[in-house]
Amino acid sequence: MRLPHDEIERRLAGLPGWQHEDQFIRKRFGFSSFADAVSFVNRVAEIAERRNHHPFISIDYKYVTLRFTTWHAGGLTSEDFDEAEEIERLYASKETT
Repeated sequence: MRLPHDEIERRLAGLPGWQHEDQFIRKRFGFSSFADAVSFVNRVAEIAERRNHHPFISIDYKYVTLRFTTWHAGGLTSEDFDEAEEIERLYASKETT
């Protein structure tokens, strides 16, 4: 179910660095090398496959940008935020290799 604006803002407050843009949440992650960025993307892909919920992924040298939305709901759902929270834990742990 699509989240109302106040719930989106509440959930976003718990995700430092994430931004709400139209029907997406987005964050840019930085790494020390291209290889580290790609390793992170591979781990994100594992999470996305397990959850069957796939972000838009952009790699720009040492930076990875992720964007989430739930197309079948027409906007943001708890799935987007739950997965973003899991990815935040992955990034914080630096266990991307």
